[in-house]
Amino acid sequence: MERTPETRTPSGGHSPQADQRGRRFLKRKVCSFCVEKMEVIDYKDIKRIRRFVTEQGKILPRRITGTCAHHQRMLTRAIKRARNIALLPFKAG
Repeated sequence: MERTPETRTPSGGHSPQADQRGRRFLKRKVCSFCVEKMEVIDYKDIKRIRRFVTEQGKILPRRITGTCAHHQRMLTRAIKRARNIALLPFKAG
């Protein structure tokens, strides 16, 4: 279907719903480890680490949790260490 000037919206061809789904309404995520000025993420701190793992046992990505790259690498390492000594499950059963 070819768009004619009559079928276009005043915003240049985009629907108003598309403009509302834009990034300008999203709140910027801040690394919780940077806010608390943590130098090291301890694998024994299960209470803190569990927030970054899904119910199935998967590690949540940076874009969802808001952690910075440096702390995401440390977090991944801590989660894997906690799994190896059975503090966290590899997979929910």
